[in-house]
Amino acid sequence: MKHLIKAIFAFVLFQAVSVFAAGQAFTQANFDALQAAGKPVIVHVHADWCPTCKSQDAILNPLMKSPEFKGVTFLQVNFDDQKDALKKFNVANQSTIIVFKGGKEVGRSVGDTKAASIDALAKKSL
Repeated sequence: MKHLIKAIFAFVLFQAVSVFAAGQAFTQANFDALQAAGKPVIVHVHADWCPTCKSQDAILNPLMKSPEFKGVTFLQVNFDDQKDALKKFNVANQSTIIVFKGGKEVGRSVGDTKAASIDALAKKSL
């Protein structure tokens, strides 16, 4: 019975986390391929425990699902586990959003939770 309860709890927790983490998990290989192809990319440095990151996700996730952003890839870097990516992107804090277009960084914000400014930043990828 304990195992069943643990399994149900883990499933519910996973579902709750996945609501916030709609972006693809960051891998260096995937990012490099997207950059080489000149594809637009939005990178969100995210921590599951971060309330600011969750607020950003509540804005970014619907944006990334809209037709306007159909060709944009949304990648999430795990702040706690992907230290190499943090160094590559020169990121010191979770809740960092970085926008790339044509293989180059075109915008960045840290700790922003305003829908209008996150929308404007994301549109730099288009």
